[in-house]
Amino acid sequence: MYPILIETIKSIDLDDIPKERLEILDQLVKQIRSLRKEHNAVSLNFICTHNSRRSHLSQIWAQVAASHYEIDNIYCYSGGTEATAMYPMVKQTLESQGFQIQNISEGPNPVYAVKYDENTLPIIAFSKKYNDSFNPTSGYIAVMTCGHADENCPVVIGAKVRLPVRYGDPKAYDDTPIKAEKYLERSRQIAGEMLYVFRLVKD
Repeated sequence: MYPILIETIKSIDLDDIPKERLEILDQLVKQIRSLRKEHNAVSLNFICTHNSRRSHLSQIWAQVAASHYEIDNIYCYSGGTEATAMYPMVKQTLESQGFQIQNISEGPNPVYAVKYDENTLPIIAFSKKYNDSFNPTSGYIAVMTCGHADENCPVVIGAKVRLPVRYGDPKAYDDTPIKAEKYLERSRQIAGEMLYVFRLVKD
């Protein structure tokens, strides 16, 4: 992994995760372990309404966490109930944490190549519906990262398991002086929780 990203991971204290969050995350650990026993390979689709912020952060950090703990055959995706665009502050936040991100295409819904290691294929990030052809169509774990999608999408087509792992929306701070701080705070929370999950999956 890139050195700055390694330092970011080292700076996150997994013991700071609140007990009520651990109970939620332990359910995700249980489902990943169960699918690994059945199929070896596990696909996770992180779903939020617009696939613009929390779902991207979750997808990317989950893939990095699996790599960090050297767990093979974990495939992470993201999607929404509608497609918009990955919000630019998400890109800036991840870059500040050590990722290298390239624009593959421009336009209203840019496509990004998110690299966390110089010798690993990049994560392809762009906004899409959760059932887009780019994503898995069956047998995956649907991780609902926002309340709106969780409440308004009770059936996720093709998912074997559906679990809520909700995060507060940093969008609430888009027009404030603490915008960058709050996006970084949310990214670090998600990073820590995904590292916790895959540390236990590894065990």
